[in-house]
Amino acid sequence: MPKMKSNSGALKRFKVKKNGSIKRGSAFRSHILTKMSQKRKRNLRGPQTVHSTDASKVKAMLCQA
Repeated sequence: MPKMKSNSGALKRFKVKKNGSIKRGSAFRSHILTKMSQKRKRNLRGPQTVHSTDASKVKAMLCQA
């Protein structure tokens, strides 16, 4: 039986934490940030996790399921 291949795009975007939750980056943080308020940019800066409804799909892409 061949090895399982993980999704290389998902490997670059997600990390599985020790408690099993999946860490992800924030959207809307790449460019055109001048029109965005400081408060909104500050709140997007913090750590984000994948929602529980999508976690099983992401773990399957990472071969963690």
